[in-house]
Amino acid sequence: MKQTFLKQAWTWFSGAPLHILAIIAIALFVQKLAGRAITRAMNRIAEADFVPGPKRAVGRQRERAKTAGSVLRSASNAIIWLIASTMVLSEFGLNLGPLVASAGVIGVALGLGAQTIVRDVLAGIFMLIEDQFGVGDEIEVLEIQGIVESVGLRITTVRRGDGTLWYLRNGEILKLGNHSHPKHD
Repeated sequence: MKQTFLKQAWTWFSGAPLHILAIIAIALFVQKLAGRAITRAMNRIAEADFVPGPKRAVGRQRERAKTAGSVLRSASNAIIWLIASTMVLSEFGLNLGPLVASAGVIGVALGLGAQTIVRDVLAGIFMLIEDQFGVGDEIEVLEIQGIVESVGLRITTVRRGDGTLWYLRNGEILKLGNHSHPKHD
């Protein structure tokens, strides 16, 4: 009787529950591995001598690498957990074929409805590439002047002198003054 119960319990556990645990464990491992690889790559970029000579802005390069690393880690985590979630759903017996097919139609509808999000993300990417500002810079944007606390793909946060934290959508930043940018002679 006891052996039959243990055998049934093992049979049940070795099916979907074991697969789900394995998927979660692998996702956690890949997330950790990707995070370490991104951190290592960004540390190398932060210390690389891309612009030799006296005009080299090491601090600025470190901040850009830190910001890019944060964005890359967030993107890799989103991709890893999206894949893991779909694998877990398939273990529950959910047929993913119709879900994937309808994702195209939903994607078009969301794309039309989420144009501002796409604009914010694209503006954030270009702000990072063009090095318009970084964490710790004193900037003036819209009617706000303060220190940049974080730069994301969609949102930038700026702390004003009175302590107010402002959340600025990157797509809405049309004109910006950076008091911290080094002068070029």
